[in-house]
Amino acid sequence: MYTMYDIIIIGSGPAGLSAAIYAQRACLDTIVIEKNGISGGQVLNTWEVDNYPGFPGVTGFELSRQFREHANKLGARVVQDEVVQVELSGNVKKVVCEEETYEARCVILASGAHHRTLEVPGEEELRGAGVSYCATCDGAFFRGRTVAVVGGGDAALEDAIFLARMCEKVYIVHRRDKLRGAKRLQERLQALENIEFVWNSETVAIEGDAQVEALRLRQTKTGEERRLDVEGVFIAVGIAPESELYAGQLELDEQGYIRADESGQTSVPGVFAAGDVRTKALRQILTAASDGANCVASAERYLQA
Repeated sequence: MYTMYDIIIIGSGPAGLSAAIYAQRACLDTIVIEKNGISGGQVLNTWEVDNYPGFPGVTGFELSRQFREHANKLGARVVQDEVVQVELSGNVKKVVCEEETYEARCVILASGAHHRTLEVPGEEELRGAGVSYCATCDGAFFRGRTVAVVGGGDAALEDAIFLARMCEKVYIVHRRDKLRGAKRLQERLQALENIEFVWNSETVAIEGDAQVEALRLRQTKTGEERRLDVEGVFIAVGIAPESELYAGQLELDEQGYIRADESGQTSVPGVFAAGDVRTKALRQILTAASDGANCVASAERYLQA
């Protein structure tokens, strides 16, 4: 049976599920489309979450489960399907998936972003067992330990500074002989006694059985390989938004993030963006959930206009 929804939400991470909760409370006819078999997005990659108010030490999986349970309790409809095309212009928005096609007056894009990976042996196998992509999320669990940060940009330097507060030793592994990050960050790093730079080195493998034990590094100038013993590795080689489907229909920034204001409004009326897929200064679970709520409030105003 054909249904014209009030809102289609693409993605069921914290932003998408928060939007679903607020939409259900507002009695808006809403459907959430999730391409994976489980909700949660990047939160699922975090073994413990210690910065979400009221849930100290909760696992990423458990927090995601509670988000989904809350949405389900309010009657949110979440379907597993993969979006292959969107038509966002006009008063009726169309979302074409592999299995079905959906139409609505509003669309909330909460498709998230993915961390760029090293694509080396051991990375996927040890994800969540010493391999992390978020120092602010997972750093506290490596207190007093030796870790490595892979990368040379602002994100890597900020991660290293953060980790140096609690870790015994922090290696910064960079494939060049100079950092790309801001000078002020470099100056702060130089002043920290427990930071050590590993220059001209690329990670070719992450080693360990049940937990990270070492990095296998290759010297970029000589090709010589060495083992660097660490208990954790924080990969900070950039993230990429899940925005490819929206290119040409929405205004994106130079990195591919959807341009949206704090209300979630994009360059197209009736289309809103929430969470990691949009331009924003801080990408955390809390800010993603806030985005979802803001987008529904904005969608309500749009629908009532």
